Amino acid sequence: MQVTETLNEGLKRSYTITITADELDAKVNEKLTEAQPEIEMKGFRKGKVPMALLKKQFGTRLLGEAMQEAVDGAMSEHLEASGDRPAMQPEVKMEGENWKEGDDVVVAMSYEALPEIAQPELKDLSLDKMVVSADDEAVEEALSGLADQAKSFADRDEGAAAENGDQVTMDFVGKVDGEAFEGGSAEDFPLELGSGQFIPGFEEQLVGVKVGEEKVVNVKFPDEYGAENLAGKDAEFTCTIKAVKAPAAAELNDELAKQFGSESLDALKEQIKERLEAEYAGAARAVMKRALLDKLDEVVSFELPPSLVEAEAGQIAHQLWHEENPEVEGHDHEKVEPTEEHTKLAQRRVKLGLLLAEMGQKNEIQVSDAEMTQAIMNQARQYPGKEREFFEFVQQNQQVQQQIRAPLFEDKVVDYIFELANVNEVAADKDALKDAVEKLDEE
Repeated sequence: MQVTETLNEGLKRSYTITITADELDAKVNEKLTEAQPEIEMKGFRKGKVPMALLKKQFGTRLLGEAMQEAVDGAMSEHLEASGDRPAMQPEVKMEGENWKEGDDVVVAMSYEALPEIAQPELKDLSLDKMVVSADDEAVEEALSGLADQAKSFADRDEGAAAENGDQVTMDFVGKVDGEAFEGGSAEDFPLELGSGQFIPGFEEQLVGVKVGEEKVVNVKFPDEYGAENLAGKDAEFTCTIKAVKAPAAAELNDELAKQFGSESLDALKEQIKERLEAEYAGAARAVMKRALLDKLDEVVSFELPPSLVEAEAGQIAHQLWHEENPEVEGHDHEKVEPTEEHTKLAQRRVKLGLLLAEMGQKNEIQVSDAEMTQAIMNQARQYPGKEREFFEFVQQNQQVQQQIRAPLFEDKVVDYIFELANVNEVAADKDALKDAVEKLDEE
């Protein structure tokens, strides 16, 4: 077996692998010798079938297996000897259109090697970490939100008109083109006016109704409405008002706290403060992570595999196209060509992805089985009643596992860098943190 280099330019590599006919024949004989003791054939005892007959019977089939194993073995030996790590699966093509049994096998192999990546001096990286405390105003605001969730409704005085924020209990029948439609009717339905629970324009027309009144509401279903038979259609709802109730916010006391699992109002406030500060810390980490990635992008430079950049740019262009065309669900549309902006973003992502992967590998950072299990369970909760099915689906799908593992690995590498970098804590308020987070979305 011979491997001859035909191209070594930048990260591009090409080789010719030659496997002689004798080598293939030896591999076929080796396979037959290994299998011979278990082979039975009419006229012969088990394990006593002559080699020549076995070769005539099974040789052609085993030749293909031997050829594939020889090529795979040659590739593995070459990569181990050279130290190359292909950026993507190597392209392998058999040369010669008229190959026949007894000829040498010549295969062309090409790939792009991953570049050598030098780890930056992490202690020289300076990062600011925003530290935000939950003040009394923020705690009280969150507490008011909880009280609003626990609010009750009480009947208004007889003859009182419904106001925005009131709860109206009603029977209604919806019609399109004069015909009632499925799901368009209900009895004793409680609707909080201004909640946005119904389609636009519906709730506003119920402001001012009174108990016993029959109100006809005319609306138009949105063009992108989920039910195609209703999308963009004019509809008429006949509503019979049975009750009008005004909201009453829950009192801020120990009883309210117990509804949310706390022993007292003071304990609930402390829980709210801890939750808010955990949210602030998570947001501050996201801001610091972006700053870190920006710095790494500036200080680290190495040649990027063109195939990875091209693939990433194509994926970015495709994803953004679907965001701009949400009505197109399938992927059978014309190819979306990446722009210069897409390619620039792809270069950044590929560079940082390769850098973090290299740093994680060199520093033996791994995602544990327990961390993976916890992440899968967290995602499974998004499918109530089908958690087990989701868990089993992930267990059987390597690609989905990688999609879950990748962000976990990246965050562990980022945390490793944070530990070694020069991190300066900067006191800030929630408004400054909010502005910093909003800037992340703009970039």
